[in-house]
Amino acid sequence: MSRKPRTAVELSDAAAEAVRDLNHATQSAKGELTYPGDAYKTVASLKLLAQRLPQSFDQLSDFLGRLAKTGAVTADYGAPEDHLAEARSALACAAITAQTLTEYLDRAHSALAPLGYDTTTEA
Repeated sequence: MSRKPRTAVELSDAAAEAVRDLNHATQSAKGELTYPGDAYKTVASLKLLAQRLPQSFDQLSDFLGRLAKTGAVTADYGAPEDHLAEARSALACAAITAQTLTEYLDRAHSALAPLGYDTTTEA
């Protein structure tokens, strides 16, 4: 039985929940991070997530641009075009910020690469 593809809204909700779960899993009280390699792999996955975000932001912005051209958008206050332009500008800034985040996560990932766990010491 094939599963119906999830919508953009459903996928973004799932991503937000996954980050929430990650926040809980990385709490020191949970003890789910044991070895430097755990941090290394987690940072690598977060870097991949950040690398993919700009494409989503760009595509959302393109969608809003197409909506703006239709004239079929209303607003509770102000001009719809102004709100659409502001949203597109903010998404462009978010894409740049995600690229910067990716660069910092890459640095963290590289810094974690040489680390290992010393099994000769008592915890």
